[in-house]
Amino acid sequence: MINRRDLMLGGLAGAAAFGFGRVNLDFLVNSAFAAEGKTLRFLGAEALTGNWDPTTHTNLGQLIVEGFVFGYLTRAPMRPEKPDELIFELAESMKPIDTYTMEVKLRKGVKFHDGTPFTAADVKATYEYGCQPDRPAQWYPGLVTVDVVDDYTCHINTKVQGYPATLYYYLSSFLPIMSAKDVANKAQLSARMNGTGPYKYVEQKGDTTVLAANPDFFLGAAKIPGVEYHFVGDTTTRTLSLLNGEADIIERLEQEQVETISKDARFSIHKAVSVENKYLFFRCSKKPFDDPRIRLAACYSIDRKQVLDVLGVSGIYSKAHISPVKFGYAEVADYPEFDPDKAQKLLAEAGFPKGQGLPELTYYTSVGFYPKTKEYAELITGMLQEQGFKVNLQTLEVAAWGNLLYDKPGGGEGNMIDCGWCTGSPEPDLVLRTHFHSSSKRITGIVDKDIDAVLDKERNATTIEERKKILQTETLPTIAKKAPALALFTSVFIHAYSKKLDGLYIYPNGMQDMTKATLA
Repeated sequence: MINRRDLMLGGLAGAAAFGFGRVNLDFLVNSAFAAEGKTLRFLGAEALTGNWDPTTHTNLGQLIVEGFVFGYLTRAPMRPEKPDELIFELAESMKPIDTYTMEVKLRKGVKFHDGTPFTAADVKATYEYGCQPDRPAQWYPGLVTVDVVDDYTCHINTKVQGYPATLYYYLSSFLPIMSAKDVANKAQLSARMNGTGPYKYVEQKGDTTVLAANPDFFLGAAKIPGVEYHFVGDTTTRTLSLLNGEADIIERLEQEQVETISKDARFSIHKAVSVENKYLFFRCSKKPFDDPRIRLAACYSIDRKQVLDVLGVSGIYSKAHISPVKFGYAEVADYPEFDPDKAQKLLAEAGFPKGQGLPELTYYTSVGFYPKTKEYAELITGMLQEQGFKVNLQTLEVAAWGNLLYDKPGGGEGNMIDCGWCTGSPEPDLVLRTHFHSSSKRITGIVDKDIDAVLDKERNATTIEERKKILQTETLPTIAKKAPALALFTSVFIHAYSKKLDGLYIYPNGMQDMTKATLA
């Protein structure tokens, strides 16, 4: 394992001497399993896209399914006490050679589900494809070249692009490794999943994704012979299905469901501080939120403690634009708090005293996926209106909301939209650069030279410790000051499952490790 202290033992020059860790298989699986038991039924809160190319989406439900099927160079447990710890999977080690070169040693004897051997060529194909700027997943810090040294050694090379190769350290737990053969055939890549993981993709039947245990998994076949992911968009329906024995595990519970299920001895409740912050995103490329004073006035109008009172067990207080289980997290001293006087002062400075002259603002939220969105959106709407903002709240089903989520030429739909952002890696730029750098501006449409500068500065830091310092003292405070979005809270992910299910590990992004699990 690698922890933060290991990475701080020196800059890149020193790091080459000791490398980036050793393999620890205990976290993943006991290697001698025989298939037994029954198919596990998981009810998820998000519909899948129908395109199985991992680079085509930011869909959390699909990431959960991919976690069963694909392999990753590393996995990130993201425990709060060790948020930046990684555990090796398809990689055996990662070691910086110099500022722009990261050497990766790969596990031997691994095969994709179609029988193709896993080699360095697959890492090259995955990374060089995934870094392309037209990929919707947009996980990359920039273009990258992967040099194949031999079948089980490759070098991640960023010299031409001019940013440190160590940025791919935490990203190693985020992008699933695809077969080079599939990457070369985009139609095949989109049509079905072909990974190295413990479960194989079988078929899609309506809203149900069917998986079967991989008998050739390199650590031994999982005990649970099959997993079915069922999309069920309503929280109450998911709860009733669990109580009636029609599901083995469900996600995204609200306070009332937790209280009901907790009274039933047949079930367990799992709560974890997640990698997800829930944001109120402002459309910064459109008036009036092109003015940071108006954005900050909106932030100072919102009492987030009241939002948490409505949310209940599903969130904790946030004072930064990343979750506490992200690398570089620190509370921002001047993070916008509820302060009506500051809100009024900023509105007046911007030429809209008491909100007079502001246009009507459309605020989009969803129902059925995130807990209590309608309830706290109504609360936020009322708070904004008290300070003079004219707000029209639109509550949409998840699919309709998702169609309106992203920025587009001329600005995204409406003026505000709430959304979470959940990634399977401690890497902070999967949130920060994706949403707040002008090269991406995924939801906000923000173009701000000061934000770009602090994001570029932390990205280009040559040591892990230097990068952490810049994140905490410059990047996060600048984003809070510019307020392209307000982090409303950090989500607490809540799952309920049958006590017949044992040995499960749930990651802070909702993905699950079933390799040790049994289902009586």
